[in-house]
Amino acid sequence: MYEDKKLVCKDCGSEFVFTAGEQEFYAERGFQNEPQRCKACRDARKNAGKAPRELFTTVCAKCGKEAKVPFQPSNDRPVYCSECYAASKQRAE
Repeated sequence: MYEDKKLVCKDCGSEFVFTAGEQEFYAERGFQNEPQRCKACRDARKNAGKAPRELFTTVCAKCGKEAKVPFQPSNDRPVYCSECYAASKQRAE
């Protein structure tokens, strides 16, 4: 029913593909217009007003590997790397 279309980004002028799956998604949501920007320009536009997220480096309390977290770690609570944190969440379920 839908076929991939090549469109031109109105910001950077590069060509991008509006896939059949994306067209179907747009139709399901009732969107009338095709996208005017490529993915990179859409993402840049979305994040333009946001401050960059600051990450803090710490050591995982379980495995000892370096971990980056989006909060200032304090010494009163353990901090885990993403792997150890995910493993502890699975055990809790």
